[in-house]
Amino acid sequence: MEDEVILLDFWPSMFGLRVRIALAEKGVKYEYREEDLVNNKKSDLLLQMNPINKTIPVLIHNGKPVCESSIIVQYIDEMWKGKSPLLPSDPYQRAQTRFWVDYIDKMVNGPGRKTWQTKGEEQEAAGKEFTEIMKVLEMQLGEKPYFGGEAFGLVDICLITYSCWFYSYERFGKFSLEADCPKLIEWAKRCVQKDSVAKALPDEKKVFEFCLEIRKMFGLD
Repeated sequence: MEDEVILLDFWPSMFGLRVRIALAEKGVKYEYREEDLVNNKKSDLLLQMNPINKTIPVLIHNGKPVCESSIIVQYIDEMWKGKSPLLPSDPYQRAQTRFWVDYIDKMVNGPGRKTWQTKGEEQEAAGKEFTEIMKVLEMQLGEKPYFGGEAFGLVDICLITYSCWFYSYERFGKFSLEADCPKLIEWAKRCVQKDSVAKALPDEKKVFEFCLEIRKMFGLD
């Protein structure tokens, strides 16, 4: 009997995009269900499956929910072992991978969001903070093609989904990642050459239009 896999998601979510890429990497068929988060109309299924945080993404596998994007991606890697692993087999390298995923989860989204959800000095400061965080990640990448070395893996998945937001962050925050972090931008271009990434990421201009729409809703423009 084929597994029933359902993904509750929201199209521009960098967190939901992680799950979509991981599922594509593993060749898992699933049903996609879009949540109306713009109007805060969360489905009964979402509230039932994630009653604690009430957030997307939620992966429902044979009726059982798995929540939080980085946890979901690790679950996918453990559940569908047939394809290339997303985490290294070495315990130390696995620990390092989880460290950098945790760093991304704690550090990247906040200043990124502030670049387009604030104005003035706060917006400018957010752009500078975001750039400094990206410089740290660029140093960790070093000369490697991917964060884990030669293979596309968990850290790459957790960061590349922000790349479709880079254009918006740069436009609102008034900075250039290509100027400040050229190796990281080359890494992003390398990742986007993968079908799993290219087919998942929305167009950066569509994301920018989404940001403009939300800013108007909150009276920021």
